[in-house]
Amino acid sequence: MIGRAATMEAAAVRGRSLWDDARRRLLRNRAAVAGMVVLALLTLAAIVGPYLTPYAYDAVNKQHVWSPPLTDGHLLGTDALGRDLLARLLMGLRVSLAIGLVATLVSLIIGVAWGAAAGYVGGRVDETMMRIVDVLYSLPFIFFVILMMVTFGSNLVLIFVAIGAVEWLTMSRIVRGQTLTLKHKEFVEAARAAGLGPAGIITRHIVPNLLGPVVVYVTLTIPAVILAESFLSFLGLGVQPPMASLGSLIAGGASDMELAPWLLIFPSVVMVLTLMGFNFIGDGLRDAIDPKDR
Repeated sequence: MIGRAATMEAAAVRGRSLWDDARRRLLRNRAAVAGMVVLALLTLAAIVGPYLTPYAYDAVNKQHVWSPPLTDGHLLGTDALGRDLLARLLMGLRVSLAIGLVATLVSLIIGVAWGAAAGYVGGRVDETMMRIVDVLYSLPFIFFVILMMVTFGSNLVLIFVAIGAVEWLTMSRIVRGQTLTLKHKEFVEAARAAGLGPAGIITRHIVPNLLGPVVVYVTLTIPAVILAESFLSFLGLGVQPPMASLGSLIAGGASDMELAPWLLIFPSVVMVLTLMGFNFIGDGLRDAIDPKDR
């Protein structure tokens, strides 16, 4: 029995990987767990909610203009065109989360590929690639996005591409720095000695070992993207009506704040909860993965 217990204990110790330890640390972080619960509920509401509301998000009803919450059958009230705020809020949450996730995915793909290639190849290739990043950094982010949207028109797909095509710059710098450290490790040297080419080393050995800082940065990029889309909506260049996003709802609520304050309050509360959820998760992941906190 003693030998069996010792064997099981040894197996448990061997089976406890870095990611297992990070998961335990993350789940002990109450703020991160609260953020995950809030985001899970908001995501579920965004996916299922629009199908459960009795009103369509774009249905106009001139007889119920600016109805306060809990009146005329509208739980959160209506806007200047009599459209149900709950239906529009759920649709706006769906659109904002989609923009945050897709634009971040675009920046993730471009940033990881660019940074890993520059860091691993090094030399003049690295210098040239990172000088391009520096030049793009010097361009005002909002100006670049506005220029693209004015030139090609405003639609959801272009918003995904425009924001994601700019957000990758910081990601590439983070990945490059990590790659410069990893490319001289023993397991990379062993793969190189075994005849594995640069592309194989990057995809099989470099990128998998970058997941820690990349995942943390992704959780912090999504709220930044949502805020960027909200700013564009304030300028009238974001999601166009009758479609809604959290940013466009807040912009519309701000203009009608004196007559219908609920049009600003409810979208703002949902925006704050969404951003806080992502930030709490990002901070929790950073603390869980950081080896200095072990």
